[in-house]
Amino acid sequence: MTFGAPERGDHPWTLPEAESRPLIKQAVELGINFFDTANVYSDGTSEEILGRALKDYTRRDQTIIATKVYFPMTSDPNGRGLSRKAIMQQIDDSLRRLGTDYVDLYQIHRWDHSTPIEETLEALHDVVKAGKARYLGASSMYAWQFCKALQISERNGWARFVTMQNHYNLLYREEEREMMPLCIDQGIGVLPWSPLARGRLTRPWAERTRRTDTDPYGNTLYESTEDADRRVVERVAAVAAARGVPTAQVALAWVAQKAYVSAPIIGASKPHHLVDAVAALSLRLTPEEIATLEAPYVPHPVVGHE
Repeated sequence: MTFGAPERGDHPWTLPEAESRPLIKQAVELGINFFDTANVYSDGTSEEILGRALKDYTRRDQTIIATKVYFPMTSDPNGRGLSRKAIMQQIDDSLRRLGTDYVDLYQIHRWDHSTPIEETLEALHDVVKAGKARYLGASSMYAWQFCKALQISERNGWARFVTMQNHYNLLYREEEREMMPLCIDQGIGVLPWSPLARGRLTRPWAERTRRTDTDPYGNTLYESTEDADRRVVERVAAVAAARGVPTAQVALAWVAQKAYVSAPIIGASKPHHLVDAVAALSLRLTPEEIATLEAPYVPHPVVGHE
């Protein structure tokens, strides 16, 4: 989501192509081989920037490209959602923008209440059988919805979701109640989005950034539990200071150390963001440190599913 024309779409804080390409190159050089985007990010320009950069910096068979479908791409009623018509159109548009014949992971960005899930799942199965996607994934939804989708696909012999990209970090752990146990039981890979809580876990609580001031959706995710969240951020800072590492490394290490997490989705906008992400994989938190980080958490309203 970080890469895209700032004047396109709803994210004025994104990086244009000239600033995005060095970060994508750095990621490849650091050994990162999984890149997640979506058709809706910056009105498709995120896919365009990523596709062109990856062609220049790595081989297609060594790269995992993931994208998503659901949110409106046009004002036309058929330019949104998870109907068969929308899916068939949007996968072709994404492949054109990415400059590739297939994506490795095609994800539904949210649950479509206006389309029967059977229609969505059969269309996604046909996308896989046509060779336009290797695997299917889902993003934020309720566990009962995900369970229903998995069982319908299994019952019909359709390609099944193999990943869940959900909202999960030290400030938002509601997914531990039902979704994570379901993913463990069903062998689903977990790819958390916003593992650093839109940067809130990387800096002092009162510090503001351009994204903080221009990301209204991100602000709605954390506005109702500020007192408890502030205490968590302070614990992260304390553990990081004791370890002598940046706070981002501690927050990412906590996510990555969870047995059910496959790969956190980070949004790097500066070179040190990538350095911290890779370093976090080698930072092993002790049980005592984990308990310290988790202790201030209180139940949160469920957010991110719509």
